[in-house]
Amino acid sequence: MVDAGAAPRRLDLRLVPTVLVSWAAALAGGILGGAGCSVLAFGLILAGGGLLVGGRYQSRRSQRTMAATLALACVVGAAVAVHCAVTAAKQEHGPLAPAIGSGNGVVAHLLITGIPAKAPSPGKSTEDRWTVNARLIDATYSGARVRGEADVVVVGDHRWQNVRAGDRVRTTGSLKDVRTGQPEAGLLSAASPPVFMGADFDVRGVAGDLRKQFVKASGWLPPDAAGLLPGMVTGDTSALPESLGLDMKTTGMTHLTAVSGANCSLVLGGFVLLARRFRLSRPLAAACGSGGLLAFVVLVGPDPSVLRAAVMGCVGVTALVVGLRGRALTFLCLASSALLIVDPSLASDVGFLLSVLATLGIVLLASRIGSWIPTPVPRWLAAGVAVPLSAQLLCGPVIAALQPQFTLYSLVANVVAGPLVAPVTILGTIAVPLSAVAPWLAVLPLAIAGHCAGAVAAVARFFAGLPGAALPWAEGPAGVIAMVTFSAVTVTVAWMMLHPTGLLRLVMALHSEVVMRLERRASRRGR
Repeated sequence: MVDAGAAPRRLDLRLVPTVLVSWAAALAGGILGGAGCSVLAFGLILAGGGLLVGGRYQSRRSQRTMAATLALACVVGAAVAVHCAVTAAKQEHGPLAPAIGSGNGVVAHLLITGIPAKAPSPGKSTEDRWTVNARLIDATYSGARVRGEADVVVVGDHRWQNVRAGDRVRTTGSLKDVRTGQPEAGLLSAASPPVFMGADFDVRGVAGDLRKQFVKASGWLPPDAAGLLPGMVTGDTSALPESLGLDMKTTGMTHLTAVSGANCSLVLGGFVLLARRFRLSRPLAAACGSGGLLAFVVLVGPDPSVLRAAVMGCVGVTALVVGLRGRALTFLCLASSALLIVDPSLASDVGFLLSVLATLGIVLLASRIGSWIPTPVPRWLAAGVAVPLSAQLLCGPVIAALQPQFTLYSLVANVVAGPLVAPVTILGTIAVPLSAVAPWLAVLPLAIAGHCAGAVAAVARFFAGLPGAALPWAEGPAGVIAMVTFSAVTVTVAWMMLHPTGLLRLVMALHSEVVMRLERRASRRGR
């Protein structure tokens, strides 16, 4: 673990420009068309080449390093722009472009590639809507038939909730343009239910069956535990009571109902510790942890949000266990840049932004804040306070912009619920395959994980019921600035409370400085 008394290492900021440029290129790529993205990529390549050539003629090493750093940022940004250009070209000139432009109905043959998710109903409609990702096999419109691979998002009624990854289905509907920045080629508004045409093996379909079986196996638990346990383990909130969901939102605990970097960190850390318990070498332990994390990602569904959580979880474990803040920041920059190259649409994803900010807070602040806490306090308790506080300080301004309210008990609720997350995640993950293979073996881990999940639900309901649980906050830029200021004040007050001796020295030094200046001014006036 991190040594609280160790001197903090110097942060390595050389890859920060790479993240900023790649993020900006991804955001611009979501607005510009294919031609615009191509021009952007060409301009970044020229800029990178110019920086490399110019850096060779610099006499100082720091100037050459800066030129190389900025050149790398331009090259990575160009790679992101190229990906955006390819995606835009598929949308503008792909096999579905004529069908979208015609506005006529289509008969589509699709391969389901994702997991159905419930979507909010438009307007005042009470009918459930479901979305699922699919890949086009062929489509017929206006008497013409088109073939070619193209990813689409299907929006349909409740009859689409039972499709599995790997199913080949036929349906009718209308094709529409997707929102700017989305990687899919089009949106298919299904007018008819899916007609099953066959199935290909897809491990995501098997994982989906395991998740459904886990929800059924948890049904004997109390309602709050039965609804929250699948959400905390696999991200399945289909059985979550609506009132509990609102209470968790009020107390800032919504992140526990989705697969986050914390879940991935616990799974990775658990497998590594298990491997070390069997005296495996560090490389073998790392391989064991990576294999366990890969299995967990497949189990919960290898969606972009889950892959992002897995990568950020690895960064968080590196920051907390290794304790090298400079290297952890480098790892975070590399991971963020790589994710943006693979999927530039993440740049406009609020979940990705919050993940990066939360991980950045852990990397930069968690060890430092933990070292402020007096040594008599157990280190597990110090980490339990420092980690959520660090993440909340950086995520607070973004959350205030999205949801203009102040969750007064968020930190306390997350600290109280924190020790319960590990047994829920680890034992619940063990119970998922057991509930399908040997249900009688899953009873014990289900019981323990379920009672811990019920305790988390009780924490959310308790703090949500206290006065002032959700206070109004300013909207727009004023709210963001206010939250930034509040975060800075919080860190300052925390340091002052935990360093009374240092605070006294600072006050005495300021007092001496003020007295000296006043005496100088008085002596000048007396002359």
